[in-house]
Order: sequence, then C-alpha cells, then structure tokens
Amino acid sequence: MYERAGHPENTTPKPSGSGLSLESRRSFLGVLLGLGSFFVGALLAVPLIRFALFPLLRRTTELKNSPVGALSEFSSLTEPMMRIIQIEQVDGWRKAVSEKAVYVTKGSQGQLRVLTSICPHLGCTVPWSKEKSQFVCPCHSATFAADGTRVSGPSLRGMDTLETSVQDGQLLVRFQ
Repeated sequence: MYERAGHPENTTPKPSGSGLSLESRRSFLGVLLGLGSFFVGALLAVPLIRFALFPLLRRTTELKNSPVGALSEFSSLTEPMMRIIQIEQVDGWRKAVSEKAVYVTKGSQGQLRVLTSICPHLGCTVPWSKEKSQFVCPCHSATFAADGTRVSGPSLRGMDTLETSVQDGQLLVRFQ
C-alpha cells in the first residue's frame, strides 16, 4: 500500500462489486452527454428553421369579394362610374378595413369591367375627366381610354382590370 521510490503501486481501480469498470462508466456517460446535447441542439434549431422557412410556408389572408353595387345601376352606363369599395383584411387577430376607388365601365362587347384607379406607372390615383372623356393621371399626364387602355404618356400599359363576379344581382370585385 505504500509507494516505494520509483515503483508506484498499481493505481488502476479494481472493479467494484457492480461489475462495471470505470472506463465503461465513462463511455456510458459520454454517450448520454452526446445524446442530451443532440436533443437540446435539435430543440434549439426548431425555432431557427421555422424562422428561415416562414416566408415560404406563410399563407396570406384571402381577400374577400367587395360589393360594388347592383347590376341594375350599371345597365345604362355610358361613361366610367367611380365607386368606393371597402376591402377587409384579417391578419391573425387584427382586422383592417380600407377604402379604394374603382371605376365601373363597359368593355368593347358590352360586358361590365371594373378598373382600379391606380396608375400603373407610379401609383397615383387617376380620375376620370368628363371634358376629355379620358382618364388623366395628375402625376405625369398619362392618359387612358374609357375602357382603361393606354392612350399616351409614360405608362407602358393600360389600367388594371379587377376580377369580378355576380352574386344575387350584385356586382362583386376582388381588389388585389
């Protein structure tokens, strides 16, 4: 039990009564620590992965159709008629209602079309000019015909046509 100079006794522990050596206990604890670290790392990675993939998995709120008016109001339409519609968007628990101006006009074959009042060039609100019988953009003097086609100006295309439907005699529009 005593050390002699230059000859230490065998210091490796002898197996205890459980039958497990110290090396097997250490390897078991190493494996247990490795598994615990893996699971903690996986739990911490889940929010990071969700954050990175959120734009791909996110569903936008579906826009509802907004009523424009009864079909009978537009039967004798000779020039574009401006209407204000309410757009309701629900994002989680927040509900936002906004108002947008649209123009109801007749197409070349007499079907009703709804045009947005936003200029496709820079986003200015385009009013109908009765004197000129055209839509005239106040920002850069772009002009559009009564059916929304481009006549002149810096805009490269005509006014946008919105998706419409008819339900129970009401003209509905989906503003996007």
